[in-house]
Formats: sequence, structure tokens, C-alpha cells
Amino acid sequence: MSTEKKLKIGIIGTGNIARAHMWAYRRQKDVEIIAAADLVPGRADAFLKKFMIKGARTYPDHMSMLKAETELDAVSICTYNTTHAECAIEAFKRGIHVLLEKPMCVTTEEAIAICKAEKESGKILSVGFQPRFDANMQKIKQIVESGKLGKIYYIQTGGGRRRGIPGSTFIEKSTGGIGALGDIGCYSLDMVLNAIGYPKPLTVSVYTSDFFGKNPKFYDESHRFEVDDFAAAFVRLEGDIILDFRIAWAMHVDTPGDTIIMGTEGALRIPSTECWNGSVGGPMTLYYGKRSKKKIRRRTNIGKGGTLWNQKIRSFLDAVHSGAPSPIPSWQILRNQAIIDGIGKSAALGREVEIDLPEI
Repeated sequence: MSTEKKLKIGIIGTGNIARAHMWAYRRQKDVEIIAAADLVPGRADAFLKKFMIKGARTYPDHMSMLKAETELDAVSICTYNTTHAECAIEAFKRGIHVLLEKPMCVTTEEAIAICKAEKESGKILSVGFQPRFDANMQKIKQIVESGKLGKIYYIQTGGGRRRGIPGSTFIEKSTGGIGALGDIGCYSLDMVLNAIGYPKPLTVSVYTSDFFGKNPKFYDESHRFEVDDFAAAFVRLEGDIILDFRIAWAMHVDTPGDTIIMGTEGALRIPSTECWNGSVGGPMTLYYGKRSKKKIRRRTNIGKGGTLWNQKIRSFLDAVHSGAPSPIPSWQILRNQAIIDGIGKSAALGREVEIDLPEI
């Protein structure tokens, strides 16, 4: 869907992830980029120049941009994790729609505050979970919703990279806040939680480590590393469902295992990838009956609205145009974030913790 009305968009944070947003925005005929903000002097100007955006204004931070640009319809927030909440909340206070990069934020309290600000503003929040638009992810959800698996009672999921620790602002507490959990863990959680309807998380018991990130033998910037590079969690979900979760930026195997969704009538195996990025590693297998199984071919996204990034941007713009609900509802990602934050709290305490989310 698109209309003749051009939506006026601002970009907050013009680092690497903002480039993916801009490439997608440039494909849309109903978008006008009017502003960009970045804390690093000159980076917003260089960003706009790279994409040949003329006439847009630049600012040294999100506050100055949001105060000056009174005609903004929406913003993409592409800052580091620990500033996601303050940028999103301020945009909502000014009546602006928000497309927020993942992870939603760092803590459950921040996520709750974002959702409350969204509700009070009457605007929409969509969080950057582009794997939702992958045809394979949609097939997983379709299989679960068909009832072929019966009642879901156990899920094993996760992902990882044998060597894949990013640098930049990802690895310090003051900017990243969380490590592999927020960067790629949120994707693998979303893959299965979205498929089963996003039940509430109840408790979580966790182990996390940072052996690779802090070891100069494996990581050149080990002196800066302050977050997790591995996590293993046991999560109890509403509906008597168990979630067995593992995620890694670095390890001595290619994968921590396939995703498996087990039900009373069948099970689904989803092959892992060697470098987890929110995709499916090959044909899935559906198990049913006493000994029957069926291969489900890996699907392509060609002809379905361009890249997943393009679909993410387009779905957000369509919702802004039409006043429709967010394509990736904030109440779901609040639950995702609560698990991630619960993992951090459980690891710090060395015991199981309860997750108690308010109605918003």
C-alpha cells in the first residue's frame, strides 16, 4: 500500500544499521527524509551525502531534532541499545510514529515505559524484527496454528556463530547494555514465540558467560568487552510450555543445535545456520503419527515485496498511512524483552527469577 501523501521521516542514529533503513526508505515513493541526528560530529551530514539526500537537516542529538522538526510523521531509531528507550519515548511525546531497531531496549522497565508512551500518544511502535517477513518463518507459524503439532509443550531454540562477536557499541555496558542476547537472541526468541502466539513468560533460570569476548586469543578488543557472549536459559511460559534457549556470539562448535517445536500430535525440526541471522538453515522436517515424517522445502522471499528489510519498512509505512495496528506489536516484543532482561537478572543472582508484567 502507498498513497500520494509523502511521509516525512527522520533518522536518529546514522551508523551501520541506519544504512539498511535508508536503502529501504529510498525504494518507497511515499517517503521524504527530512532530518537526521547523530552524536558523532559530521556523521549525519556524511550519511545524507552518501545517500544523496538533499535539503534534509542534521542535528547533534535526538532532542534537538525532535524539538525543531515539528512536521515529522515518523522516525527510525538506529542508536545504540541503551538509548533506544529515551529516543522512542521522546518521539511519542511529540506525536511521532516510531520504527525502533532491535533489541527493543535493555531492561523490562524501559520496555514498559516505551509501551506506555506509545499507548498515551496514540501512535504506533514497530520493532525491527524483519525475520517475521521471511516466508519460512511464516510457514513455521502456519504449521503451529494448523494444529498439526497438537498442544505445544516443549521448544528448543537458539542460534550462534563459531566466531561472530561484533565491535563498535555492541560490546560495552554503557552502550550495548546486553550482548549476544540482544543482538541475535531476540530473533531466535521471536521465531518461536511468534509461532505459538507469544504466551507470557513466567520464570527464567539462566547461565551466561563471556569467555571468548574477554580472551585476547579469540577477540582483538577483549579489553573493551563487558557483555555476554553466550547464554543458556530455561524459561517457563504460560500454558505449561517449556522454552530451552541458547545463544552465542562465539563458541567451539558451528551451532548450539536445531530449533525443535514439540507437540502432543507432532513435532517440527528447523535446521540451524552456522552464522545465526534470523533465517532457516535448510528444509524443515515435520514429524507426525508413530513413524511418519515430511520434509518441508525451504522457501524463497523473491516476489514478496523485495528484501525483508524492504518489507519491514513498507509494513510500517502502510500502518502509519492507514492507522492500522503495528505490524510487529509492542506487547509481543515487551514479552521478548522481559525474557532477555530476566536472563540477565537470573544470571546475576544465580537462581531462577519470576517475570511479572503489568497490563498496559
